[in-house]
Amino acid sequence: MKPSKIFVFGNLDLVMDSLPLKMLPELRKKFPQIEFVVQDPNEEWEVPENLVVLDTAVGIKEVMVFDDLEKFTPPPRVSMHDFDALTNLRYLKKLGKLKSVKIIAVPARKKTLAELTASVAEAITPIFSRQ
Repeated sequence: MKPSKIFVFGNLDLVMDSLPLKMLPELRKKFPQIEFVVQDPNEEWEVPENLVVLDTAVGIKEVMVFDDLEKFTPPPRVSMHDFDALTNLRYLKKLGKLKSVKIIAVPARKKTLAELTASVAEAITPIFSRQ
């Protein structure tokens, strides 16, 4: 099934976590057929079987696409405040609510916003033209 939306995670109050949200105006222009849905990773979502996510990832230098949640190292958990997008996605997968996931991961800040947005657009194109 061809995905038609991308969940976008981020926080404008945190510089290193704000890039996916700052890219939205340009991505929405470039991909008007895709619904970009800003989500809070700690909220309950109506999850499509084939989920595509745009989020910041620590420890990468280029935009990368992941299709396996096990490729990520979970951060330490001390309290429920540490419950993040990865934890929620793994939980949904375990419950059987998530058939597949593609995560378009953006580095925290190694390039300009324009360069990162162009790299994200290159990552989006094959995901939405395949299936």
